[in-house]
Amino acid sequence: MPIYTRTGDTGTTSLFGGKRVLKCEELVDVYGSIDELNSWMGLINAKLKNPLLNIQSDLLTIGSTLAGGKQNISSVTPRITEMENNIDEMDKKLPKRTHFILPGGSELSAQIHITRSICRRVERQTVALSKKHTVDPIIIQYLNRLSDLLFTLARFINKQENVEEIIWK
Repeated sequence: MPIYTRTGDTGTTSLFGGKRVLKCEELVDVYGSIDELNSWMGLINAKLKNPLLNIQSDLLTIGSTLAGGKQNISSVTPRITEMENNIDEMDKKLPKRTHFILPGGSELSAQIHITRSICRRVERQTVALSKKHTVDPIIIQYLNRLSDLLFTLARFINKQENVEEIIWK
């Protein structure tokens, strides 16, 4: 089966169930941003040897759910606790934050910060979408926690690579 279907050549795409919508609709924009986030997660995973693979799967579940799929969104709920536990473990090994820090540091840390900022955008878009469509609140909570995890991971990678954080003044 070829990757191209030609069905989107007029600027529309299909949701689960077959409904066709414009590719510029807010819903499509949100799950397109989730795809972008997932692609950046893939880059990070490749560099870290796949410790975040479950998160990539969760993001596909979230995007599919928003597009009208019948995935079981409750499957992502336990990952929120996992992310919190990972954040707490990394935080124990990091210096206490007393100032804002500039995103960056090592190349990997900078890429994680880019991914974090994309995650924040997806979260904002999802909150906006929730004002017009039904969005399971667990999705917003998940995205919020994921951005926290990415922020902490970026700091943790800098510490592992002996790269000093740059304090914003």
